Amino acid sequence: MTPRLPFFYGWVIVAVAFVTMALGVNARTAFSLLFPPILDEFGWERGVTAGAFSFGFLVSAVLSPSLGRLMDRRGPRFVMEMGVVLMAAGLLLAPLVSRPWHLYATLGVLVGGGSVCVSYTGQALYLPNWFVRRRGLAMSVAFSGVGVGSILLLPWLQTLIGRSGWRSACWAMAVLVLVLLVPLNLLLARRPEDLGLEPDGDRSSHDAAAAKRAANVVDPAWAAIDWTLARALRTARFWWIAVGFLSGLYAWYAVQVHQTKYLVEIGFSASHAAWALGFVSLAGIPGQIALGHLSDRIGREWVWAVGNLGFVVCYLALLALGQAPTPPLLWVMVVSQGMLGYGLTSVIGAIPAEIFEGRHYGSIFGMLMLAAIGGGAAGPFVTGALHDVTGSYTLAWWLAIGCSVLSGVAIWLAAPRRVRVVAGRVRAASSPGC
Repeated sequence: MTPRLPFFYGWVIVAVAFVTMALGVNARTAFSLLFPPILDEFGWERGVTAGAFSFGFLVSAVLSPSLGRLMDRRGPRFVMEMGVVLMAAGLLLAPLVSRPWHLYATLGVLVGGGSVCVSYTGQALYLPNWFVRRRGLAMSVAFSGVGVGSILLLPWLQTLIGRSGWRSACWAMAVLVLVLLVPLNLLLARRPEDLGLEPDGDRSSHDAAAAKRAANVVDPAWAAIDWTLARALRTARFWWIAVGFLSGLYAWYAVQVHQTKYLVEIGFSASHAAWALGFVSLAGIPGQIALGHLSDRIGREWVWAVGNLGFVVCYLALLALGQAPTPPLLWVMVVSQGMLGYGLTSVIGAIPAEIFEGRHYGSIFGMLMLAAIGGGAAGPFVTGALHDVTGSYTLAWWLAIGCSVLSGVAIWLAAPRRVRVVAGRVRAASSPGC
């Protein structure tokens, strides 16, 4: 008989996801560090060169639905290793570029296509299977790897670029990705049941564990449906989630791409603007973990609403900074964006999992991420276009505020709480006097 694996194996899976996110997402983000030396060397147009990153983002969006189906069929080990190999190949080949299309093929298609496998989309396709009571906490810990990675990896890469050039930095990052992520992701499995385990590290029998999982079901008829993508597409809940994800990611990436330029234009130094961008990621680490844990106590909709409130406050601070560019307002913008806004990632996988949990969840989530990535791609473009037309960011910031409000309302209308409630609500409902 195969020996039973340790009950904490789910947290081993989270640790693997943490490291994978730290390397995978920041390998893609490193484009912003490679961008200046590539421009200086080749003298290509700025829009053409930067378009490689945008093209990679579009590739990610196109691949998301297929990635979900691939996860359903082959499991996370195959998907993650495929993403690692694609990213490493792109980084290894990037130093050989001599034409713009080479850049699009390497840092765009290969790194962008690989990153969608190992980043938020890929991880959220299987991590919810490993946790029920601690789903929000587990996913927020895994996703906080992005912030830790940005603090450790990006300064190291910038130093390496300064000393040895951008080509050496690409090769070093490729080797790091291969050496660490290929063996680590061999530990992955699709579901705890595949290894003789139960979600949340439950030691009880299969029947007892199943009974515990059923205890949080509010709508048994809905939960009993074998949800396929075709069935999900015919529900209002699917489309409310799509609207929530699209508008929420629109607000996220609109500020992330444009805030540095805006801060410099209103009077802050380039170093202060760069510090603000970096500190947002730092503030996002405790914010994500705390809000993920809180979502297991009070519900996913509340935390999604708190995250969008963070972006509303962030944009209001940006508007106020235009009139009074003071350090206290800059702190408000940074903290609200990082500690609250970045908390959206802690429940982005949990929300659809509560509603469409089942064998085909990967296909459903992959399609929803098409909307999310579409919003993320539209945010920077529309914001820049509005600035070109109006000569300021004011209208763009108000539009982003509207998107944040719409996002919060849409997830509330999707109502995961009416299908499954979180562990904190189960205990509250079953306690004496309730």
